[in-house]
Amino acid sequence: MLTIRPEEPDDAEAVARVHVHGWQTGYAGFMPDEVLRRLNVAAWAQRRRDVGTADPEHPFTTLLAETTDGRIVGFTSFGPYRIEQDRADLDPTWGEVLALFVEPDHWGDGTARTLLAAARDGLAARGWSAYRAWVLAENQRARRFCARAGLSPDGERSTYPVPLSDGRPPVDLVELRYTGRLDG
Repeated sequence: MLTIRPEEPDDAEAVARVHVHGWQTGYAGFMPDEVLRRLNVAAWAQRRRDVGTADPEHPFTTLLAETTDGRIVGFTSFGPYRIEQDRADLDPTWGEVLALFVEPDHWGDGTARTLLAAARDGLAARGWSAYRAWVLAENQRARRFCARAGLSPDGERSTYPVPLSDGRPPVDLVELRYTGRLDG
């Protein structure tokens, strides 16, 4: 049994842990190993605190999936569409699911579907009738999830530069934009 609830300031470390585990497991094989190895839960938690993701005035909402024993096993963040994926340049005519990550031991148990449904409800409640999401092209699992959820690639592509250490140039990963309706 899951409870879906808004993120609170004290949740930063638990959310960061889900995020890091999601990257390390879900992106293995196409994200450089050195990047996945150096992910740091404490640093990601501090970044969440610095950005203020739990602040009710923040333009994006983060909802958590919590088990009956109080463990955070997933999260989703959504809000207005980011133009060029810039959090400071927002297009209020579209909604966006910015993130949806679930602990790997909860993959396939309905947690991701429940979180996406909650995000879709949140976007619809804000008045959007359609939304977008960016997915790494090589993330076949996420792409299948999007297709089952009624999202389709709309032809837009972007490059996600993954920084490497020792001054080496970043690795560019291709992202595909998916679009879905909220009114049907």
